[in-house]
This record gives sequence, C-alpha cells and structure tokens, in this order.
Amino acid sequence: MAKHAEPAKYAKHIAAHDPIIDPCWDPVFKSIFTRNTTQSEIARKKLLSAILEEPVKELSISANEPPVSRLDQRQIRYDIQCLFNSGERADIEMTLYPHKWEVFRMEYYLSRLFASQEIREEKGSYKTLKRSYQISLLARGKLFEDKSFDHRFIYYDPENKIPFGGLTAIITLELEKLGVTAKKAVSAMSEKERWAVFFKYYNDTEKQPLIQEITREEEGIAMAADVISGFTADEVAFFHEMSVEKYELDMRAHAQEAEEIGEARGWKKGRVEGRAEGRTEVLDLLKSGKSPEEILGSYGKQ
Repeated sequence: MAKHAEPAKYAKHIAAHDPIIDPCWDPVFKSIFTRNTTQSEIARKKLLSAILEEPVKELSISANEPPVSRLDQRQIRYDIQCLFNSGERADIEMTLYPHKWEVFRMEYYLSRLFASQEIREEKGSYKTLKRSYQISLLARGKLFEDKSFDHRFIYYDPENKIPFGGLTAIITLELEKLGVTAKKAVSAMSEKERWAVFFKYYNDTEKQPLIQEITREEEGIAMAADVISGFTADEVAFFHEMSVEKYELDMRAHAQEAEEIGEARGWKKGRVEGRAEGRTEVLDLLKSGKSPEEILGSYGKQ
C-alpha cells in the first residue's frame, strides 16, 4: 500500500484543530470528498474502495449542495452520488444523528438511485442494469443491537435461506461501535476500519497519536486530512455559520414536534395547555444537557 509523505500540514492542524471541523458533521464530510482537487478525488475513491472492498474508478459525482436557507427542510441531504466507469453507482453520506426512521429513508433513496438507470434506450434492458449501493456512515447512536459496526443488507429469504441475488445493497457503518476496533494495532486494521476510526476520533485529543499513525499508513486518509488542513478561514467561518443556523433550525423543528407530543399527552387538559406542557418539558430537558435525539427518543418510548 502506498504511503503518504509525512503530513506536516495535518500535524499543524491537529495542534490547533477547531471542534467545528469534524468530518462526522455532514457539511464537512461532503466538503472533504467533493472538491475538484487531486487530494479530494483520491480520498473519495479510496474511501469507496475500502467500504465496497473492491477497486473503484469513478466517472462522475453529483455534489448537489443545498443552500443554507433551506437547512430546515428535512428532505435536504448532504449525500454524494457517484457513477463508476463500470456503470455501477453509489450514494454515500454521513449522518451525525440518525433518525428513528433512518432505515426506511435509506431504502427509499436506494430505490430511487437504482431506478434512475435508463433502460428504455435501444440497447437497454433489465439485463443491462448495474449494481447500486446506499452507503451510510452513522456518527452517533446505534441502529442495530449487535456489536458489529459494519453491515451489508441485501434481499434474502430467511425461511429458506436463499439469497435473492439482486443488484442493490445498503451498507452501514456505525461509528459508535468502534471501541474494540480502535484498540487494535493500526497494522491489524482493515482499510475500512482505519477510515471509520479516522472519522470517529479525528477530534479526540487523546487519540491524536493513533490518528496520525493511520494518516501515515493510509494514502486516502492522508489526502482527506490534507483537504481538512487546507480549509480557508472563510470556509471555517462558513462551517461555524451553518452550525449555528442548523442548530437553531433543528431546535425549532424539535420544538414543533414537542408541541405535537404535548398536545397528544395533554389532550384532556385542553389543546393550549397541552402545547405549553410539551414546550416547557422539552426546553427543560435541553437545558439539562440532553440532545434533541435523546429527548425525542424518550418520548417515543412513552
């Protein structure tokens, strides 16, 4: 495996890293892998190759960056759609806090990606369809109860134990499950594991020796680190602005959802009283340090 030169810029960045420059935050993740630079292109191909466990050669990507003024719309996605030279395609994204309906959303967008192939042309047919992948990196929380951080879902008949042999797959990497993996020697980690550890612990002060070792050993990760270290002051300011605005809009959306919950729980006391109860309760929980996801999750269990 090719090794990258000693990442001097990266070491400098680590010494004074900005918490907002977190590759697990979806706008930062997308900014790393969609630039028109050699570093970004190599990092993107290496990441896809590691996750798919086969060499990847791209033909094109679609950045489709949403405007800041639309961050409150839940259908906005910071995904990266890739079309490979083979005709296969993949959609890759980072989700900071997965929603409770995350698996349904993945299936929906994978279906759209697969169906976007044009087979009505003269030489097109079902047999010309190519594989499509939905790749989701999940930074916080856990979707599945097992201990594995890496899953690949395909059509399968569980009763007769027969794989369908279809052309679609959903691949998930749950970074919260990396505790054991992060304790491995870097030389014993797979490429996929190195990438996952890089994303999970990039901003962890105690893990910087590990991150720098991974960066020296993995060319694609070194390129991603170079992209991060090259962010301009304007770009960092933009990330800060988006972080504040997204937080405010998320709080607004969660407050509206809490009002609906409060209405349901306080219906016998009246609509107005129920809305006030829901709003007050969620604000108290936010002040206590709970995340919006934890709050909504606790409501969902009641």
